[in-house]
Amino acid sequence: MSQNPEVSGELKKTGNYIEIRSERCKGCYLCMEACPYGLIEKSDSINSAGCYPGQPSEMAPYKCTACGLCFQMCPDGAILVYKKEKEADQ
Repeated sequence: MSQNPEVSGELKKTGNYIEIRSERCKGCYLCMEACPYGLIEKSDSINSAGCYPGQPSEMAPYKCTACGLCFQMCPDGAILVYKKEKEADQ
């Protein structure tokens, strides 16, 4: 599998990320439409309900701002959003 050139460059992870619980996803893809950066894509594998769930894209760890729009749009509560806490000044 070839690596995305943006990932292999100098991009750093944001510390923010989303988790999509594939077994709860019914494949409506409202999260894909809601993400302003296009960081959610359709999975290649089927869940137990016979749906292709959403999944974070390869660029999600590098570009996710943890805005929560995907979480708000998900009618099934299948998405969790984690935002990195700011580090205290020393």
